Amino acid sequence: MPYVRLEPLRLMLIVITGNGKGKTTSALGQALRAVGDQRRAIMFQFIKGPWRSGEDESVKRLGPDFKIIKGGKGFVGILGDSLPRAEHVKAAQKTWARGKKAVASGKYDLVIFDELNVALKLRLLKLADILSFLKKHKNRLDIMVTGRGAAKTLISIGDLVSEVREVKHPFGKGLKAKRGVEY
Repeated sequence: MPYVRLEPLRLMLIVITGNGKGKTTSALGQALRAVGDQRRAIMFQFIKGPWRSGEDESVKRLGPDFKIIKGGKGFVGILGDSLPRAEHVKAAQKTWARGKKAVASGKYDLVIFDELNVALKLRLLKLADILSFLKKHKNRLDIMVTGRGAAKTLISIGDLVSEVREVKHPFGKGLKAKRGVEY
């Protein structure tokens, strides 16, 4: 039996923010749901990049309907980062340019900007430019933005906004991130 959409398509700008673990995981779940609904999704990662993660392997199984573009150069100014800030800025600008092209291409039903909030908070990109673009395009397809510290102006234009709150995390006991759970 062919797939039949039962309700009209309502497009949304989804913002997932907060200090808790689960923002990227939520975005990956949204992509999984989209692919299951015969839609195409792409995720642009702004901070993550130089290391392999579980989603890199999983996405191979969902291709060509889901892609992940790792544009980040790693954590900016913390956890042993020794790259010049200009490299992080250049990487964020390149990733944003690729993301804008994906939105405009009409090839995708869901475009995810993972850790874009962090790139904005670190001033790797200009908030005014991002807001202008999102306002203009948010009714063309579903767009999802993740990362802690979402700007109030981004929250105000979001259609669905969720905050992930940390209650307890092993990092507080000095434990490192766990492969397959946190990356």
